[in-house]
Amino acid sequence: MKRLFPRLVLALGMVGAVGLCASPPGAEAEIRKLLADQVSAWNRGDVRGFMQGYWQSSQTTFSGANGTLRGWQAVFDRYSREYPNRQARGALAFSHLEIIVLTPDAALVCGEWALARASDHPSGVFTLVLRKLPEGWRIIHDHTSAVSRQ
Repeated sequence: MKRLFPRLVLALGMVGAVGLCASPPGAEAEIRKLLADQVSAWNRGDVRGFMQGYWQSSQTTFSGANGTLRGWQAVFDRYSREYPNRQARGALAFSHLEIIVLTPDAALVCGEWALARASDHPSGVFTLVLRKLPEGWRIIHDHTSAVSRQ
């Protein structure tokens, strides 16, 4: 029994340590809500509301076909320039979301995006890196690519 007790304490300690690394309760649901709020804002024509999902920092980055942009304002300016009106924005949908909570304050999201517009239906994939900040989960890096569907 004397030899079993230290092993039992060690085993329970390891289980506790693994529990500390587990996803925080509700993290995935909070991230899904952030993304749903972005879609809602986009679809009502509110680009600034869409951008609330991003970290409002000069360190925020967006990578796409034209390279990497640095800073929340640069990302906002890109969306405003590329999608100046409702016709250009169309209706946004995210699908095939895979949310991986890496640590209690970091997550990776992979998914697909699609726009339904009168003249076309562009779509593609994205990878997001999110951090849990005092204001909640925010996108700190977005890598979005268009995918040609034949």
